[in-house]
Amino acid sequence: MSQLKTPTVGLVELPELGLFDSEGKNWASVRKGSALISKQVLLADLQAKGFDAQLVNLKSGNDEVEYGKVIWGGDELTKVYLGNRITDLDPQAYDVWGVTNNFSQHREVAAMTIQHLASQGSPVVIGGSDAFAEPHFYLKAGATAVVLDQSGAANGPILDYVLGNTPREELSEVMLADGKPLPRRGRPFGPELWALPEPAVVKQCLGTEYWGFDTLLPIGSVSTDIGCDRQCDFCQTPQYRLGYRAMSPARALQWFAAQKDAGAGAVINSADQFLARILKPGGRADILQIMKGIRELGIAILWPNGLELKKVTLGRGINRGTPDLTPDEELITALWGWDGKVGCFHAYIPAERPVFGRENYKKLLPWQEHCEVVKAIVRTGVPNLTYGVIIGFADENEESLLRLEEAILTLYTDLLAINPSLRFQVSPCAIFPIPGTPQWTELHQSGLLQFEDPSIFGGLWTPSVNTRYLNYQRIAEWQIRLLQIGSVEGQTHFLDTHFSKR
Repeated sequence: MSQLKTPTVGLVELPELGLFDSEGKNWASVRKGSALISKQVLLADLQAKGFDAQLVNLKSGNDEVEYGKVIWGGDELTKVYLGNRITDLDPQAYDVWGVTNNFSQHREVAAMTIQHLASQGSPVVIGGSDAFAEPHFYLKAGATAVVLDQSGAANGPILDYVLGNTPREELSEVMLADGKPLPRRGRPFGPELWALPEPAVVKQCLGTEYWGFDTLLPIGSVSTDIGCDRQCDFCQTPQYRLGYRAMSPARALQWFAAQKDAGAGAVINSADQFLARILKPGGRADILQIMKGIRELGIAILWPNGLELKKVTLGRGINRGTPDLTPDEELITALWGWDGKVGCFHAYIPAERPVFGRENYKKLLPWQEHCEVVKAIVRTGVPNLTYGVIIGFADENEESLLRLEEAILTLYTDLLAINPSLRFQVSPCAIFPIPGTPQWTELHQSGLLQFEDPSIFGGLWTPSVNTRYLNYQRIAEWQIRLLQIGSVEGQTHFLDTHFSKR
């Protein structure tokens, strides 16, 4: 009696993007060796569901393929994808292809990949944040289906469907070729339900670089939470309708242990709302338990996406009455403390300072209280901080940027007085509007958005939005100016990561 063949799934990691100017300088962030966070979750999930899912990593090669031009800042930028050639893939190598794209900047490369894979009739399923935002674009490129669910619940049924089998569950939160989204049926998954990856999967997904640092490699990755308890107008997460879902401490530590067992010297936790669990009964104790467990594993933790600082105050970020904004020293030490071997080796610290519309930024601390929390973080001994600032709000002008520069310089001086060896670097990102968010709609309606090319508006270092007083080119000049704030080591690491010569 013959056995049914296990369906094969090729999960594609897209190549990286380069935007090279006439002098050979790249205006796109290239991180070919990044840890593959979402692919690790997907591979483990699909293998547990009975699919023969395999990673197809197009970042791993050394080809540079030009595919277009765009004018930005008075210069012609050449669009290049970096890695393996898309056309070298055999479209019939797998029964079905899965592609993930979270970034508008990679949209055109994703479309080229889909077109090639679908050229011989193979089904292609696309997911990710940008596919959620613009599903019809991906259907037009040739995708068989777009996954709108962001929790993992839709993956098994949609793959069954496109393979011509009876879905194990009713199709939910997907869009088929007719362009009509199917509604949610049943509850979304949470991270607690994600399958634990096999050692071979973890090893495939380890990172070989991180923010320009050459220590603690390779880099593992965990995402302990999905969703958010906030409703910020610039963010897509509220539209996923997931609420906030977190791994239990026991499950989270299983994931961290899996990274260490695979050889990771440090582990990224990409969950920027990790601290939202503090709002639940016992949540603070859970955070302390997880951080204690990470230290006992003997690995370093990396926070690349910016934890919400308001939640590490005694008021826990709750916006009722007059909250206590005093730093919670025990919690801060648990999250960012470093003893030279274990603890937090690097963290991205968000300094998103609103110039207008503060009601959309309720998670932010007032400036003085913000500075006190950052000082408390530096007192824990954390050796490396990237300080993220967003510029280019509609009311931005020269005076507001000068005030910002002065304030950051003062804070940097105070931080060096606490730890003279601190490697600190400002990361001044321009607003990059995410399609489908209220901010995207507002910038379109205001006429301030100057570019429709996703390779430009989807980039951190290619401003695409004018303010009412400054054009996008002036915002780019201010980015370069603010980059000068920080230690020499911090600048070297940052520039090596974000700007390179061809």
